[in-house]
Amino acid sequence: MKHTAPAAGLSVLGVAALLAACGSQPPRREEPAAVAVPERSTPPPPPANLDAIPDPVPRAEPRSTRGNPVSYEVFGKRYHVMATAEGYKERGVASWYGPDFHARPTASGEPYDMYAMTAAHKTLPIPAYARVTNLSNGRSIVVRINDRGPFVANRIIDLSYTAAHKLDMWRAGTAFVEVEVITPGATADIARDITPAAPPASPATALNGPLLYLQVGAFGVADNAMKLADRLRSAGIDAVGVAGPTGTPPLHRVRIGPITDVAAYDAMAERVAKLGLTSHLVTE
Repeated sequence: MKHTAPAAGLSVLGVAALLAACGSQPPRREEPAAVAVPERSTPPPPPANLDAIPDPVPRAEPRSTRGNPVSYEVFGKRYHVMATAEGYKERGVASWYGPDFHARPTASGEPYDMYAMTAAHKTLPIPAYARVTNLSNGRSIVVRINDRGPFVANRIIDLSYTAAHKLDMWRAGTAFVEVEVITPGATADIARDITPAAPPASPATALNGPLLYLQVGAFGVADNAMKLADRLRSAGIDAVGVAGPTGTPPLHRVRIGPITDVAAYDAMAERVAKLGLTSHLVTE
């Protein structure tokens, strides 16, 4: 087994431990002298059938006494932990972390198990449960979030090795996903949420997934949307469109795309950020 994506995220354990996850390797900080960081361990061989490892069943749990500060800072950026996970839903890029971090402490203090169905998130309360769907092939799993990360641009969740395997994304290292929190006791469709992942989609089926766009703004006034679209075009970004008005209240949405893959998404998001604009992934 080989982790094909280089490390990018970090687990934050109190004020001390910084553990990397998937994406490009960030510079490491020196650990405070008083903090003992466990040696990296060699994980045991994987179970015979990773797909048979069950998804966790969402249940009500108290907030962890560790890993839930009001806010924390990593690499000069401050993150604010959500007061509640209820209603959270986002689309973006998932990565995964594996052997180098097996058995090392997560932000919650629990040891990381690359064969368990867990994940890291920057701001959701710990623990939380979420359904993660691979938008390219429709595979869906449930994970228990017990760690912090990934601290790399454009990544919204870092999955365990088994979770990445069940979504059929571990070889690529990243995938476009939808992350939706499951609130125990408030979700009528829990049975669907914990249904085992479907078999991998064929390449032909995967190509028929939803069209993905980078949304840069949403405006009630059409002229404002057109002005932003013109600004993007003036910066050399050609694939710009204005969709709408849709929704309540009706909004005109400025979008770039469709986006074909994660590399194209990263490159375009960087170009937009250099213009001083924020963006997020949406589907048609």
